[in-house]
Amino acid sequence: MEKDQSIYIEKFPKGSKVRIKDDAFLESFRLTWKLHNPLEAEQLGYAGRGATVATVSFYHGGDVLYSLSGIPGIWHERCLEESDEHAA
Repeated sequence: MEKDQSIYIEKFPKGSKVRIKDDAFLESFRLTWKLHNPLEAEQLGYAGRGATVATVSFYHGGDVLYSLSGIPGIWHERCLEESDEHAA
């Protein structure tokens, strides 16, 4: 029997420490991303900040979306990177 190869696999499970990418990346993403869950202008102010993944969800087709503890908005996986430290 074949193992299910789900496209719904997150890079950062709930509880993971992440860092939001820098302001240049976020601004570029905000200007070029034309699909679901666009970044809001207020989210740009959180560039470079560390956080903990609060929830993980998936948009139809496999895009991974996150909410972060203490930080507003929905975050696309490509706007986050791994972090060894948690900056509150």
